[in-house]
Amino acid sequence: MAGLRRTLGPLGAAGIGVASMVGAGAFYVWAPGAALAGSLLWVSVIIAGTVALLNALVVAQLAMHNPVSGGVYRYGQKYLGDQAGFLAGWFFLVGKTASAAAIAAIAGRYLWPENSTLIAVGLLAVFAAANLSGIRTTAIISILSALVVVGTLVVVLVGARGEGSFIAEGGTPETWGVMNAAGLIFFAFAGYARMATLGDEVKNPSRVLPRVIVVTLLGVLALYGALVVVLLSTLGPAELAQSPVPLAQIAPQGMVPWVVAVAGLASLGSLAAVLAGLSRTSMAMADSGDLPARLGRVWTRTSSPAIAEITMAVGAMIAVALVDTVWLVGASSSAVLSYYAIAHACALRAPAAERILPVITPWVGLMMCLALVVTLPWQSLATGGVVFVCGLVIWRIRHKPTLNH
Repeated sequence: MAGLRRTLGPLGAAGIGVASMVGAGAFYVWAPGAALAGSLLWVSVIIAGTVALLNALVVAQLAMHNPVSGGVYRYGQKYLGDQAGFLAGWFFLVGKTASAAAIAAIAGRYLWPENSTLIAVGLLAVFAAANLSGIRTTAIISILSALVVVGTLVVVLVGARGEGSFIAEGGTPETWGVMNAAGLIFFAFAGYARMATLGDEVKNPSRVLPRVIVVTLLGVLALYGALVVVLLSTLGPAELAQSPVPLAQIAPQGMVPWVVAVAGLASLGSLAAVLAGLSRTSMAMADSGDLPARLGRVWTRTSSPAIAEITMAVGAMIAVALVDTVWLVGASSSAVLSYYAIAHACALRAPAAERILPVITPWVGLMMCLALVVTLPWQSLATGGVVFVCGLVIWRIRHKPTLNH
């Protein structure tokens, strides 16, 4: 897109991806996940991680042949048509606005529980302002955050304390609970697509993006797998389900305040990355006429989409002030899984010359995304339905003159 500069290398792109994934979700999803899946939480993590890996592989393949900002919004336009592209962008904007609000809310809960909403709104304002300095500032914040957070999680894993059992009292959870938990846990993985939305700002994107997306996702999957094993073996499913800060609870003596602080930092790093991805997708949609043209304007001083950045941050502020965190996480998972379902459909329509993956890969990914959506809690499913209908209405209103011709 005009006005953006290719200043990101592999490290910067990876930092944004890791910070997006190993953020608030890594400190939040385990307790509600254990409440749903119990001793089978590890199965939910495997399911969510498998879906995330299939999504990452398909997005990497699409990014290789479409190195532009906007991610699946642009891919949908190319392979499925303008309406499908708009719906992909719409799902991304709604899902990631909910995600940004949830991340800020979780950070506020850790940093100042008594005034968590005020802190959340302030953080959204601060990081939107920081992103106005340009994508390199976002990358620096993300890299530093990722290094501190991942390092802390590794220390917690090595020095975890407590004695629990994988086996939950009261029997084995139902399959539905395992799938419910997988849909929520997916929230902790959904950051790799942020790299694909930055295609116009990455150096040599056709080569860099596919590799960075897959490598970062595999690394995070290994980290989460180790985390859930340690949490279940030290706390047990019942205690984990009731714990407001499970990672702090198993941390070595003397590290608890540090872990709580790092949980807040993790939220901040992912917040900067999420807002960057939101603004780039809204900018791409504005450039195509699907959103008001003002959102596509770039601040020439820093080559950042300033109006889009501010608009998305304000939307997240309204969401965090009005909607409960659990609803925000569910809404994010529902919308983002729908977004990835469109990505798999794009891969199925891509010409043979652009395919690296076996054709079965996007088919399985599409089916698993839809399966996770329909097994989310009913509130999340209802929210996803409302988002879908609103998207169709908005698209029809904005394209009504074209349709009448």
